Amino acid sequence: MSHSIVRRAQVDDSHLNAIDSPLLRQLYARRGVLTEQYDLTLKHLLRPEQMKGIDIASNIVADAIAEQRAIMIVGDFDADGATSTTVCLLALQMMGATNVSYLIPNRFEYGYGLSPEIVSVAHQRGAQLLVTVDNGISSIEGVAAAKAAGMQVVVTDHHLPGRDIPNADAIVNPNQLGCEFASKSIAGVGVAFYLMSVLRATLAKRGWFVDNNIAEPNLANLLDIVALGTVADVVALDANNRRLVQAGMQRVKAGRCRPGITALLEVGKRDPQKLVAADFGFAVGPRLNAAGRLDEMALGVETLLCNDIMRARQMAAELDGLNQERRELEAGMQQEALKFIEAMSLNEDELPWGIALFQDDWHQGVIGIVASRIKDRYHRPVIAFADAGEGEIKGSARSIKGLHMRDLLDAINTQHPGMIIKFGGHAMAAGLSLHAARFQDFCQAYDDMVKKTLNPEALAGEVLSDGELSVEQLNLETAHMLRQAGPWGQAFEEPVFDGYFKILQQRIVGEKHLKLLVETECGSLMLDAIAFNIDLDIWPDATINHARVAFKLDVNEYRGNQTVQLMVEYIEPM
Repeated sequence: MSHSIVRRAQVDDSHLNAIDSPLLRQLYARRGVLTEQYDLTLKHLLRPEQMKGIDIASNIVADAIAEQRAIMIVGDFDADGATSTTVCLLALQMMGATNVSYLIPNRFEYGYGLSPEIVSVAHQRGAQLLVTVDNGISSIEGVAAAKAAGMQVVVTDHHLPGRDIPNADAIVNPNQLGCEFASKSIAGVGVAFYLMSVLRATLAKRGWFVDNNIAEPNLANLLDIVALGTVADVVALDANNRRLVQAGMQRVKAGRCRPGITALLEVGKRDPQKLVAADFGFAVGPRLNAAGRLDEMALGVETLLCNDIMRARQMAAELDGLNQERRELEAGMQQEALKFIEAMSLNEDELPWGIALFQDDWHQGVIGIVASRIKDRYHRPVIAFADAGEGEIKGSARSIKGLHMRDLLDAINTQHPGMIIKFGGHAMAAGLSLHAARFQDFCQAYDDMVKKTLNPEALAGEVLSDGELSVEQLNLETAHMLRQAGPWGQAFEEPVFDGYFKILQQRIVGEKHLKLLVETECGSLMLDAIAFNIDLDIWPDATINHARVAFKLDVNEYRGNQTVQLMVEYIEPM
């Protein structure tokens, strides 16, 4: 897939004149930062009382604690679900709740969310109050089943609600109708954290802590977990999310984080003291997610709950093993997916606009990653399906800029009633179930709807660049400044620069990474560069000695020496 490098336009940055660096001022202004938003201290966090339903929810939970009723947290089987579950369990224990447990559906047996089947398991285990985290807004039947069984239900979620919402005792979700909480992109773990902070205030007001001789807990101790879940769920890093992530990362750097997070960083070969948000996204998140993809997410939750570093290291090693297995599965599935696509068309112009893929022996837990990889390669929205048994298939969808995946599925569902059994999700990622017999019909309806929705220009891959760095800026000082200026992430993209370079050396390292030695066009500076997962049909090629490179500026550390390294995003031979 050929991309083009497109430079971001210069914008007015005079409102950020308190920032000394002209480069940083411009980078922030281009990302829409307002005057107060580069101050990431917690005093600027959005107030929880703006969240609709949060007071009702906190009073229900406070009553359950006072009456020692059985509270069960029902989570989701991804990193956001695991961190949300952990935050609630730890916070409730810190606040003196004595009867708390959790339940995370196994994705292969129960599927996503608070289903009637999961409610039945919770009921058998004696739950009296169910608190959903990172799910529940689409669980209409599950909530009805819980109510019928005499349980109370508090739903906390961040996914987009459908036309109908469940009849829960309370719903906390900033995306529900009438909620004025400004950060609509908060992760499930963020919503859970907000509920716990309001619960603490509710209990304090009731005199609970004084009466029971409990020290009022400092919930900031949980922000490392909140930061991890927020980054791993790839939600947009608006100002509020950046504050949560920054505060959590500071705890990790100061050596005050959960043993489980320390152990996962170790196994991912990341130095906690030099943590950047991407380490949560690329090292910790995938290992945590591997539990839910291949096995039981309980292993992930137990790792995060663990207080003993030695035990945490054992569990982190187990998660690392699962992640290795996941990568091998994914590599095989990706190869099969690419063969399907080659069979579909002679060239890229003939490809469907909306790519849907299915193979009956694909692994349900890995289809989301495969969809994501194929989407990156062909720059088209992709849905990958796996067999779910009993004549059903399950799909995981990944979208591109300009196409709201959940809304698209809603439109298909409206136009073809009964084709989709159920669906839910966000703009960039969604999940759905179909009758296997309707797969071909769905492929057609999906491609038609994508063509109706997307502009053709949206299919051309773009690499957004912040422009060229001068030779004087290509140094460690700039690289360190950029590291500190984050946290960077989804919708607050880490700066990418571009320039023309001479290629002096090129070789493959690992299986398919390209290590380069490049020189600036004026010949005054040599730099190391690395491009991950390159196309081995093109590289290495000794005849290519000039290229336009889009890159992130990074600090490479080897044997105590720090040097500047270009992390190549895209390379175009000249």
